[in-house]
Amino acid sequence: MRKTLPVIVIVVVIAAIGGLALFQFHKTAATPTTTPTTTTTLSTYPTAPLTGLPDPTGRSVKRPALTVKIENTPEALPQWGIDQADTVYEEIVNGGITRLVAIFNSHAPVKVGPVRSVRPTDTQVVWPLGGIFAYSGGAPYAVASISTVPGLKLIDESSAGTAMFRDPNLYAPHNLFAMAPELFAFGGTPVPPPRLFSYRTSNGVAGGRRVVRFIVPFPSYYQVTWTWDTTSTSWDRTLFGKADVTGTGVRESPKNVIVMWVNYVNGIGTEASYANLQGSGTAAFFVDGKETMGTWSRAASKSDVIQYKTADGNTALMTPGQTWVELLNVGTTLAVTR
Repeated sequence: MRKTLPVIVIVVVIAAIGGLALFQFHKTAATPTTTPTTTTTLSTYPTAPLTGLPDPTGRSVKRPALTVKIENTPEALPQWGIDQADTVYEEIVNGGITRLVAIFNSHAPVKVGPVRSVRPTDTQVVWPLGGIFAYSGGAPYAVASISTVPGLKLIDESSAGTAMFRDPNLYAPHNLFAMAPELFAFGGTPVPPPRLFSYRTSNGVAGGRRVVRFIVPFPSYYQVTWTWDTTSTSWDRTLFGKADVTGTGVRESPKNVIVMWVNYVNGIGTEASYANLQGSGTAAFFVDGKETMGTWSRAASKSDVIQYKTADGNTALMTPGQTWVELLNVGTTLAVTR
């Protein structure tokens, strides 16, 4: 039986599309509050490039992508700001642990982290996005790798100024946090960032087989369980055997999860290991409580956005909202409960 938080608050943002409605939910353990419900017309507002949602503020089309490298160890929990990221990548790094690459554009939380060091896989992820990359520092080979991305604005702890701070109530190295509004002030291109995914319309039906939950078997004890929540219509994330809840009490629960099977060059868990995101491979798309198998591919140029296709060759369509991408090593099998 899936464990639930003791108190649930649902914040609803409704965008009327063709007379129907899309819902974005955040679940929190905070004290219940009343939030007015508003209905808007999609054509009134621009569409946020990294979520496919209407953006009443218009900020998403006026600023670049901001990528922040986030620690993912037990000592790093709770993490801050992840629920407000547009897209999150989970990658295997040295030692076989995982870290997150959180990409912000629609929102700018005032506390994001804990911020940790760059890894070579990050270069593969952010190359087509450009914008700003925030990290704590890194080994020379990793910093040299991220420095090859054309036009990418690199902000580490030594250059961030007041855009990063150490929380005195936590111990290093797990206490460095970023302030997204101040990081956006550094500027960056392109504006807006390119779209990473294609999205289904409000009356579009997601294909595939129904799924109750699935397990992404990252090495060691970093496996992640995703459970479909029929109330919020999103995927609840469980890590280290517990509900993954942020520092503000919000359950990590994105609309979509993509699993990409990738080759980790130089092996799993080695210092120089990185996920090769060039070429092609198998992918699984978990959308609207269903699983669809397909492929991912990226042309020879690193600046090209990865293309996602279903098994029949059609473009894989996500539900507008947050998307997580799990970079799982080839040869590993998901455990799926239907």
